[in-house]
Amino acid sequence: MSLSTHVLDTNSGVPAAGMAVRLDRLSQAGWEPLAAEKTNSDGRITGWGPAVEVPPATYRLVFETADYLTAQGLPVFFPEVAITFVITDGARHHHVPLLLSPYAYSTYRGS
Repeated sequence: MSLSTHVLDTNSGVPAAGMAVRLDRLSQAGWEPLAAEKTNSDGRITGWGPAVEVPPATYRLVFETADYLTAQGLPVFFPEVAITFVITDGARHHHVPLLLSPYAYSTYRGS
């Protein structure tokens, strides 16, 4: 199973390059960090490293939006965005994009 994300800056209409994103998995002990990456020049993270497995479970992506927005000269209202989702089919690719502006964000299940 693979997991990717893509961040689009809807304020400027360009990919959000260089944004830090953390992948966590929910366990009985709470949230466990699995990996951390930065978006590439196209605003994407397509892999989390060879040691990271993503079997069916509950996950979250935590996008560190404050540094990115500040670097763009934009106000910071949401210093981070956490998107929690459930993977039930370990054979499918999962894509979880983030559309971001200074005062709003949205997400959806991509392909």
